[in-house]
Amino acid sequence: MSTHDTEHKHDGQPGVDVVLHAYDDIQEYDNALPNWWLVTFYGAILFAAFYWFGYHVFKSMDLPPAAFVREMEELKAKEAKTAVPVTPEALVALSKDKAALAKGQEVFTTTCAPCHNANASGNIGPNLTDEFWINGGKPEQIHKTISEGVGAKGMPAWGPSLGADRTQAVSAFVLSLRNTNVAGGKAPQGTKE
Repeated sequence: MSTHDTEHKHDGQPGVDVVLHAYDDIQEYDNALPNWWLVTFYGAILFAAFYWFGYHVFKSMDLPPAAFVREMEELKAKEAKTAVPVTPEALVALSKDKAALAKGQEVFTTTCAPCHNANASGNIGPNLTDEFWINGGKPEQIHKTISEGVGAKGMPAWGPSLGADRTQAVSAFVLSLRNTNVAGGKAPQGTKE
């Protein structure tokens, strides 16, 4: 195996591949980079400069974590203004509102069904269709259990992730399931109400 290294100079003829040098029979040509690659390369440099000056030097824009915190605070403030007050009467009224029940059922299906079954008959969590309740079956107790959770029993606090509006809707939906006694439900748990 030879290890010769040769250098060739460009002779100025357009369209002719010119070998700059060869080493171990590997030839390096003097080819221009593709335009799409150059645009991408220079675009990345411009974006990095814009990002650095916009976010770090002039601080004219919030960094993503700060923007997220600000947006979440705005969302909570908006929900606080539009949320129905959490009173037993308001929850009972929501449990008779078809739009609220549809929204509550959607939340229940995506959030609560893994532990309580799709028909609320109980799985890991208790049956929500009978007259027995572990943490109380009154409207405000149901809302508190969903919103704040019961860590000792494995029930997570859904209030922070669902928000006030969806927490009230799912509370109203669960309230509408009381005493419906779905067939094949889990054995009673808690106190009869």
